[in-house]
Amino acid sequence: MRIKVGIVSFAHIHVVSYAEALKRIEGVELVGIMEEDRIRGPKYSEWFETKLFTNINDLLMQDLDAVIVTSENVHHKEHVIASASAGKHVLCEKPISVSIQDAQEMIDICKANQVLLQTAFPVRFNSSIIRAKEMIENGQLGKIIAVKGTNRGQCPGNWFVDVNKSGGGAVLDHTVHVTDILRWILGAEVKTVYAEVDNVFTNNLIDDSGILTMQFANGVFASLDCSWSRNATYPIWGDITLEIIGSKGTLSVDAFNQKLNVYTNKSGYNHSFWGDDMDEQLLRDFINSIQAGKEEASITGEDGLRALEVALAAYESSNDKAVITLKFH
Repeated sequence: MRIKVGIVSFAHIHVVSYAEALKRIEGVELVGIMEEDRIRGPKYSEWFETKLFTNINDLLMQDLDAVIVTSENVHHKEHVIASASAGKHVLCEKPISVSIQDAQEMIDICKANQVLLQTAFPVRFNSSIIRAKEMIENGQLGKIIAVKGTNRGQCPGNWFVDVNKSGGGAVLDHTVHVTDILRWILGAEVKTVYAEVDNVFTNNLIDDSGILTMQFANGVFASLDCSWSRNATYPIWGDITLEIIGSKGTLSVDAFNQKLNVYTNKSGYNHSFWGDDMDEQLLRDFINSIQAGKEEASITGEDGLRALEVALAAYESSNDKAVITLKFH
């Protein structure tokens, strides 16, 4: 079964990797891209040898099975709703949206039109994360007591630092990834959130740093550093690490440590990554779900919503200087 895919916007930094992955997956055709930007549109349509549309409705009128929404965060809702209304399956970049209400509307309309809505959380496909989940489920660490996590990176700049387009800074950008991983490997929802959010690393008028403390419904405590704290000369863009403390032992996970450290007289230090292509695995999973006729994606819109709730609760906690209790669903 050949799957025909369109891409809605090349605004997000991950979209080039997604498009390259689509080209590598057998039985997939990139039919076209929708891009309103006059520079990005011609550049990427030529790069990926595909048609350019400057209006989403024109793209959705094509013979498509699915779309990948990688526009600015504030446009996710309109693009997902338009795609679902046209009967297209949707892979939506994280965060799923910038408000709980918008995210729920996106979920509801995809269900009403019987199309998949998958949230782009590629870290679930990292082999070390998968192994950690297996060890927890097998009881090798005993009862999980606490987790210390990080998702530190460089400030991406561009529209990411414009709150009118992004909806939030580092806390929104990075909290959702680790929250999803923790929900997935612990099998529990976040119960309470306490956070301190600030701007300390950049000159942008948006949050670039945050420390969260979460308690899960199963009693596990977790902390998270979700800051844009890596400087421009740092050899890699960021990290995702977990220190998982159990009654039988402690497990350290570094999701991006699949690399070689290369030192030469000419270039000094070089970071050479050899590990999992999580983006490609995410795309393969999405395509496989469509081909198999699944009624629900492996990483659902609800997963995106739960992670978004934690990020937004972090902002509320920081503003109110209080612990925020999340509703259970």
